[in-house]
Amino acid sequence: MCHQVSTMEASIIINVLNKKLAFLSGGKDRRSGLILSIPLGCDQTNMDELSDTLDYLLSIPSEKCKARGFTVIVDGRRTQWNTVKTVVLMLQNVIPAEVSLVCVVKPDEFWDKKVTHFCFWKEKDRLGFEVILVSANKLTRYIEPSQLTDDFGGTLDYNHSDWLSKRLVFEKFTKESTSLLDELSIINDSDKSTPLDKSADVLLPSFDPETVLQTGHELLSELQQQRFNVSEGGGGGGGQGAPTWRPMEEELLAQPQVMKLLDSLREKYTRYQEVCRQRSKRLQIHDVHAKVMQVVTWLQGPGSELLKTHQAIGDSMRAAQALQQKHEEIESQHSEWFAVYVELNQQIAVLLNGGEDDEEEASELKALQQQLSDVCYQQAAQLESRQNVLQAAHTFHAATQELSQQLDALLGMLCADVAPADGSAIQHNLKLLEEKLQSVETGLALLRQKGELLLEQTCTEDGENVAAEQKHNVQQIHDVMDDMQMRKQRCEDMVDVRRLKMLQMVQLFKCEEDSLQAVDWLCELLDALLKTHVRLGDDAQETKAMMEKHRKFVDVAQSTYDYGRQLLQATVVLCQSLRCATRSSGDTLPRLNRVWKQFTVSADERQHRLQLALTFHQHADSVLQDEHVDRESLDAVDASAKALLDRLTMPVIFPDGSEQWFGSTGSEEATLVSEFVRERLLLVEERRLQLQEAELSGDSRPQEEALHGLHVIGEEPGEREEDPDHPGDLNQQEEEMQEC
Repeated sequence: MCHQVSTMEASIIINVLNKKLAFLSGGKDRRSGLILSIPLGCDQTNMDELSDTLDYLLSIPSEKCKARGFTVIVDGRRTQWNTVKTVVLMLQNVIPAEVSLVCVVKPDEFWDKKVTHFCFWKEKDRLGFEVILVSANKLTRYIEPSQLTDDFGGTLDYNHSDWLSKRLVFEKFTKESTSLLDELSIINDSDKSTPLDKSADVLLPSFDPETVLQTGHELLSELQQQRFNVSEGGGGGGGQGAPTWRPMEEELLAQPQVMKLLDSLREKYTRYQEVCRQRSKRLQIHDVHAKVMQVVTWLQGPGSELLKTHQAIGDSMRAAQALQQKHEEIESQHSEWFAVYVELNQQIAVLLNGGEDDEEEASELKALQQQLSDVCYQQAAQLESRQNVLQAAHTFHAATQELSQQLDALLGMLCADVAPADGSAIQHNLKLLEEKLQSVETGLALLRQKGELLLEQTCTEDGENVAAEQKHNVQQIHDVMDDMQMRKQRCEDMVDVRRLKMLQMVQLFKCEEDSLQAVDWLCELLDALLKTHVRLGDDAQETKAMMEKHRKFVDVAQSTYDYGRQLLQATVVLCQSLRCATRSSGDTLPRLNRVWKQFTVSADERQHRLQLALTFHQHADSVLQDEHVDRESLDAVDASAKALLDRLTMPVIFPDGSEQWFGSTGSEEATLVSEFVRERLLLVEERRLQLQEAELSGDSRPQEEALHGLHVIGEEPGEREEDPDHPGDLNQQEEEMQEC
């Protein structure tokens, strides 16, 4: 292997190396010796810097590579001969044994060939190596073009900046990895004999192993990639497609050394990780054990005492809410320890799932985990039980408060006077009373349900210290439910009394309303009697039918009147029972009697007119249907017709003196009745004429009087002279009836 670690670091002389006073391009001579190039510029070369550069470059190859000898190319084309000579003599002091050949690339015209050649030839034995002067185009006689850079007409690619940057990376990696290996060895060996001390300082490497490994892998990757790059235009010795020698090749940067360092570093780092893991695990187990004991101690000590000293359920919603707030504070304190429990449980699970624990550590961890879980679950159950008791107590007190408010509202309603305006208001109040009573019953049932639940929750708590508090809570719950039951019973008794009174009031208003309705019905019957019951029938049979309907009509009115009287009597009785003044008899009863009297007067008048019409139809039918008619029958027809027509012209006179007419003035039905009577009279007149013709042989005067009488009855209005003894003749009666 042709590489060794340089004792001189490139980072120290980085400014000098950047000047490229000399470089190892990676090319080789025909003896496989390395080619060292020294490009001299126009400026004066600093020999100290050149010496440092040569010392550094010659420290890179291994002794094996140095034994092959160096071919040094001194490029003197842009400098003076004295400078070249000084550089050649310097090589004698720096690398006399390693130099095999020095090729001085000369300019084409400036130097004296004899002088220069003679001088180096004379000094050959003293220098210890051969020096030849050669022009650039003749340099390929000694070195293959593929091993020369383009400065000397070769094809070898060399980038000094790239080489220097990679060299810095290589030296940095070599230095850090070597130092890291030593430190890791010390740390790994010291951990075996050092007892676990949490307070002791933990040894840490100076460099991050991950970063150093990453740097080494990147460096190795670049070296391996360049190792197999192929030149597209490679020539000279290697032929077409032969590998191109690079400045970061195997012999300059030594891939095997990088690989060896990486392998050693990975091995040490793996061991270091295991040591750290074991130490970390031991520390974790120690911490877990300490924290578990801390959690268990608090939960079984102060935590349990907090729960034992808070067992009351309060005597109201406000007290229950205060107890709930206090319990929330206790839960908050427990929550901090429960969070530690969750974290410890996760840590123990991670440690148990590591897969490399010994049985003793695993047993210890499982015992800790079980102990911690038992204590935490027991305390959590007690907290939940207490929370359930407080929640049940809050709902119980809420139900008690709501029921108490409902009872107060019901009692206030019962104590208030009942003075509704009408029956609907009474019905509304009665419905509201029933709803309030029903809500009280529902509230009491809910209270009992909540009380039973609270009793059940209270009795589930364990512990000798809370037994006395439990008895007090149970007695308190029973006392509250019994008190609410007694209050509810008292209200129910008062509701029964109020319900009876309100039902009587509803009945009173109903009787008053129905009595008013009876008066309205009777008024409607009276109105119908006067306005629509006008026809008297076209014959005796129809008149009889109308008389039967009239009788039934009167019976309906009589029933309505009797119903109203009964209702008014009932109102009097109810008012006496309710101890209130009679509300309706003073107004409704006189009105009912007044309407009934008007109806009876009108009904009697209607009955009388129907009777007159029936009498007229019977006499007229007798005259018109019998073959033998006497004068008395004819006179009876006239008399009944006159009586009927006279009656039609008369109004109905009520007891208070007011008048009312059947139908309306000038109504068609009143006119039709008069016309119908006149038509029947004309038929009767024809019968009279027939009778007169039959009696022509008799007394003429009596006959004339008879004919005159029939003529007077049958003549048209306006044709008969007014009789002073009969001022209300038929014409006048008809006109008066039409006016009415």
